[in-house]
Amino acid sequence: MNQSEVLADRFREVMLSGTWIANTNYYHQLHGLEVKMATAHVANLNTIAVLAQHIHYYIAGIKQVFLGGSLEIRDKFSFDFPPMESQEQWEAFLEKFWRDCEAFAQLVEQIPDEQLNAAFVDEKYGTYQRNIEGMIEHAYYHLGQISLIKKLLSNTTLQS
Repeated sequence: MNQSEVLADRFREVMLSGTWIANTNYYHQLHGLEVKMATAHVANLNTIAVLAQHIHYYIAGIKQVFLGGSLEIRDKFSFDFPPMESQEQWEAFLEKFWRDCEAFAQLVEQIPDEQLNAAFVDEKYGTYQRNIEGMIEHAYYHLGQISLIKKLLSNTTLQS
């Protein structure tokens, strides 16, 4: 297995199907989740929906570069999303999220190993490999937040 395939598998693990590192993944945490819980506030924390959209924002932005486009994402906009107002809207977002996750993984698999050490868009952004690994690490960071928020909300619901 080449390095690109290893990275794609690691990405799929956190997003779609793995349990090795966190014993869960985004699909497990979000699939079947009601919009009411996804948009519920716990203190001043981001909602589950906002965290999921935040991760999707970066996946979609990096995917665009892999497809030959420009890097248009900006950190200052990475939490700016319109409110999620219905179950249908939430489910439509999730379907796009899962499709983009798999497309991202497939694009990573196609990157020649020698390109992994090449500059990603501009040298200041590091290499392709660093950006892919950063996406995986960033996803795990927010997956932990989502898991904790779900537990807090479940405990609150159970106590009510």
